[in-house]
Amino acid sequence: MIVRDLHEAEQTRRRVVTKGWESTRLLLKEDQMGFSFHMTTIYAGSELPMHYQNHLESVYCVSGEGSIEDIATGEVHQIKAGVMYALDKHDKHILRAKSEMKMACVFNPPLNGLEVHDETGAYPLEAETV
Repeated sequence: MIVRDLHEAEQTRRRVVTKGWESTRLLLKEDQMGFSFHMTTIYAGSELPMHYQNHLESVYCVSGEGSIEDIATGEVHQIKAGVMYALDKHDKHILRAKSEMKMACVFNPPLNGLEVHDETGAYPLEAETV
């Protein structure tokens, strides 16, 4: 059994902070669950182009408001507490935060821990561990 406290994890290398967002990685590849689980904060006013070429992602909005734009179709979906989206086709997208958004995120394959977006908006398949 794995039990972790978010507030404790935020005080360790599991908390990654970068431009526009921060993420505390509660489950990682080393935990051998087959996925990673993160609590991510998207800062108000952020506009983040992303393209997870190496990962599938599911996101549940816990709080805040914003939108996600599907680059391929131009379709924009509103995000607010209670809304989930899944990037099941490695979808290129832009995430925009109207207010600070708290998101619960699952990645497959799992992240190692210290990943940040590269110039294409993706996480590398393998990165440094925490």
